[in-house]
Amino acid sequence: MTRSDWISYFDALLRPGARRESDASAVAEHNFHRFDLDLPEGLELQWLGTAGFRIGYQGYTILIDPYFSRPRMRSVFSRQRLPASFDPLTPELPTLDAILVGHTHFDHALDVPSLARRSACRVYGSNSLARLMALHGLPELAVEVELGRVYEAGPFEITFVASQHSKLLLGMKVPMAGEICCESLAQLSGSAYRCGQVYGIHLRVAGRSFYHQGSANLVDDAIIHRGVDYFLCGISGRGFTERYMPRILERLQPRVIVPTHYDNFFAPFGRPLEFLTNVDVAGFVDEVRAVSREFEVRSLDLLQVIGSGQEDPIERG
Repeated sequence: MTRSDWISYFDALLRPGARRESDASAVAEHNFHRFDLDLPEGLELQWLGTAGFRIGYQGYTILIDPYFSRPRMRSVFSRQRLPASFDPLTPELPTLDAILVGHTHFDHALDVPSLARRSACRVYGSNSLARLMALHGLPELAVEVELGRVYEAGPFEITFVASQHSKLLLGMKVPMAGEICCESLAQLSGSAYRCGQVYGIHLRVAGRSFYHQGSANLVDDAIIHRGVDYFLCGISGRGFTERYMPRILERLQPRVIVPTHYDNFFAPFGRPLEFLTNVDVAGFVDEVRAVSREFEVRSLDLLQVIGSGQEDPIERG
C-alpha cells in the first residue's frame, strides 16, 4: 500500500460516518437510474450484491459469483460447517443456464452447488470449484475451464482469463489461499473455502461485451480483450495492488465501469446499503478519472435491475 492508501485506511477507521456518507453520495450520483440505458431489448443486468451478477437475455439466464446466504461474521469464522442458507429476501430466479465462478472464497462460491442443483445447470470455474461440486455429489455439473477457450451457454459466449486475488492481508498475502481440499461437507467451514485459481471472465451476448473481475488484481499480459462495453469491477482491496486501476483500464479500455464488491456481505438484504471498511467508492471514481475522463462510472443499487425483459423469449429446444 502507498502512503496515501494507509492514510485513507486509518481515516476510514477514525471517521467511519464521514466515509459512509461520501461513499453513499458517490453511489447515488452515478446510479444507472440517472442516465439513459444502452442495453439491447431483452438484455438485463442485475447486481446481486458482493461480486454477484445476473445477466439475462431472451429467456436465458447466467449468474456470476452468486452469493445470497450472507451469513453473520461469527458463523463464517467458526470451525463449524458453513451451510448455504439463503437470505429470505433473495430474489426469485428463473431456470439457470450456467453459473460462472471467478474464485472459490465463500462469498463467491458458497451458494453455487445449491443453485446448480435447482436448475441442473453447469457451473464453470477452477479445479477447486470442481472439488466443491463433487463434495455436494454434483461432479457431473462442474466444468473445469481452459484458459482462452470460448464456452457457449445459449446466446452467451464465455471466456475465462488468468487473474490473481488481491493481497488483502496488509498487502502481503491472499486470504485463504490454496485449493479446497476437504474430504467431507462437515469440514466446509468458512475458512475451508480456499481461493483456488482466480479468473477474470469475459462474456459476450446480444452484441455487447462484459468483463467481470471479482478481485482487485490481475495478470497484465493475460488480458487480451479490448473495448469492453461493461466492466464489472470488484473494487475492494484495490489499494493492495500496485496501480491497479491504471493497469487494468489501459488494457480493457471499457466504455462503462460498474463498481462492485464494496457492500458489507455479512449484512442481510433489506437493510440500507452498508459499505466495507476502506472501500472508498468516491476515491475509486477519482482513480478512474485520473486515468481518463472518457470512462463512464455507473453504479447499481443492491438487487437493482437495468434493461427490460424480452416479451417473446426464445423457446428452448
